[in-house]
Order: sequence, then structure tokens, then C-alpha cells
Amino acid sequence: MRLPPLLLALCGAVLSACGSAEDGPCKTQTFENLPYLVCEFDASQDTIRLFLRDETGAPFGQFDRLANHVASKGGNLVFAMNAGMYHDDRRPVGLYIEDGEAEMGLVRSAGPGNFGMLPNGVFWIDNGRAGVSETLAFDEMFRDAPPRFATQSGPMLVIDGELHPALNPDGTSLRRRNGVGVSADGRHVYFVISDVSVNFHSFARLFRDELGTPNALYLDGAVSKVYVPALERSEAGLDMGPIVGVVRE
Repeated sequence: MRLPPLLLALCGAVLSACGSAEDGPCKTQTFENLPYLVCEFDASQDTIRLFLRDETGAPFGQFDRLANHVASKGGNLVFAMNAGMYHDDRRPVGLYIEDGEAEMGLVRSAGPGNFGMLPNGVFWIDNGRAGVSETLAFDEMFRDAPPRFATQSGPMLVIDGELHPALNPDGTSLRRRNGVGVSADGRHVYFVISDVSVNFHSFARLFRDELGTPNALYLDGAVSKVYVPALERSEAGLDMGPIVGVVRE
């Protein structure tokens, strides 16, 4: 049966609308029988940036506050995720650069907790490309000209195609975790959050074996949250420190 042109147009519009969320940057992905939300962006096309404070110096803390701020500037926050560890007053624990201005310097030494489990690393964005670099490699790479955005966290999950040597496949520390990995060409950025509790080794294998990122960085596991309005996900809880977001006009 041949459908009238108007009905065909309506069907096409419905299919397009129904497919928009499914065809968006964020998708549920199963790896080794565990569910994850994987959000892929193109650093050469998408506006990926870091956020910490508003004009008054107060930390945004929550996704809704940040979304309102972005909207007040004429933008649309289409994705956000906590982006690195922080102190009780929301100051970043390690290096933090926002729009070319550094708030905290690079931490090179080992220490307690996940952040200090060397090697740790830095997620950075600069001139249409992105990267995850081990801390000392980052220091060498950007010694003369820092990137526009950078946040230090740890531990590294994947380092030049190899898993962090301290990660244990039988590790019993299970948490909901989030992290970021970048393709070898610096273009494809993968933000991932687990939808169930996972250990470090399993989480790292997702980046190496499923997403194929040569380098990946752990962002957190105590306050892991994500904001994807197209999927009606806007997770609240304790105030966050650094936030990574994608803004569209």
C-alpha cells in the first residue's frame, strides 16, 4: 500500500524524533555483563570544557546550577560529569586549568588515596583536540604553553595501551565509577560512568578492550554523577568540585 505524501512526512518526523535520543552521543553499553553509560564527543567539533566556579567565586556544585548558568550565557548544557577529585571546600586536589587560568598546580608526588596511586594523569583540551596524559608526560608536553583546560586525577586506568600495573583483576573495592579516555588521534573523547558497582580492573578493561583508548583516566568513585538531559538523567547529591561539560548553542 502506498502512503500519502503527508502521512509519509509525518512518519519520517516521528521516526526522527524517536531516534534522536538513541542516536545521540550517550548510549548504554554492556561490557562483560556490566552496564555502563558511554558518551562520545568529537573534540574538533564539540565544545568540551571544564567548570568550577560562577562569577562570584562560588563553586557550581550541582548540575542544575551549571545548566542555568550556561543557559544565561545563551548556551545549552547537553552533557556534564564530575571531573576530578577535590577538597572539602571544592578546591581541586591537583592541577586545574579553566579557560587558560590555573587554580591549582600539578602534583607530581605519590600520596594516600586513589589520586596518589602513581602513575596518575591529566585530562586536557586544547585547540580542538583532547588527551589523557600521565602526569610527568603532561608536564613535559605542556611545560612552555599550558592547554586551555586541564584537570588532574588518578589513577591512570590505561597507559599507552597497558593497564595500570597496580590494578587487580580480583579487586574487592566495588564502586560506581566514572572516567575518561581519548582516542589516539586526540579527536574522540569517551566519558564513561558505570551503572553498577565495578572494580578498577574491570573499569580499565572497558576503556582498553572495548573503546580502544590508548590512555584513560579515573575521575572518581565516591561522587560519580552524570547529567544527560536528553536521557532525563540529572543526578544530584553532594556538591561537586570540577565539572566537565559539553555546551551547544
